[in-house]
This record gives sequence, structure tokens and C-alpha cells, in this order.
Amino acid sequence: MKEKITYSSIDEYIAACTPEVQEILQTLRQVIQESAPDAKEKISYQMPTFELHGNLVHFAAFKKHIGFYPAPSGIEAFKEEVKEYHKSKGTLQFPLDQPLPYDLISRIVKYRVASNIEKAEAKLKKKS
Repeated sequence: MKEKITYSSIDEYIAACTPEVQEILQTLRQVIQESAPDAKEKISYQMPTFELHGNLVHFAAFKKHIGFYPAPSGIEAFKEEVKEYHKSKGTLQFPLDQPLPYDLISRIVKYRVASNIEKAEAKLKKKS
């Protein structure tokens, strides 16, 4: 049986990829950090994850694409723009042989930040 690889940080995850993919993932990470400056980095489901009042987005490298997971709400809000990348309920696939749509990714992340903050504030109001 093959030993399962576990990562303890996003740096470790990115370092395990090929140099070309590392470059893409570092840029993607930077775009997410700039779009969600208060988000914390972690590994969740063995994928790089950004969290702010819950998970914001995950991403992962595959043989032919980068998987980006902004939750179904993040896809639904941009459904026209993500049509060519949308593969399943909460997944966008960006082919490695094409430039990633960083502007679109940034807007999706900002949408997810606003959405998570709104949910967190609504929960606080219910408690008080």
C-alpha cells in the first residue's frame, strides 16, 4: 500500500510540486492573500486552505490542472464567468496549459470573504 503524503503547511505542499507548478501556486497564493488579507493559511483535506470565519477557499495541483474550491456559493455568484472552468458542485479546474484567471480568482475570493463575514456577523446577532 502506498504511504499517504501529509502536509503540515502550504509551503510544504507547494515545495512538493514541480518548479513550473510551484510558480503558479505561489502566484495563486499571493492573489488569495491580497484578496483576503485577514485570512489564515492552513492545510485542510490535504489541500492548501485559506480560512476566515470558516473555510474560504482551497486549491490543489493535479497533473493537468489546478483545482480551485471556492464553495458552491463562490461558483454560483460568478456562474457566467466560470462556465468554462466549472466541473462540479464546488470545483473549478484551471488547465495548466493556460494562464490562470487571477482577476476572476481575486473577485471570487473577495466575494467569499464578504459572504463569510456576513454569516459570522449574523451568528453574533443571534447570540446577543
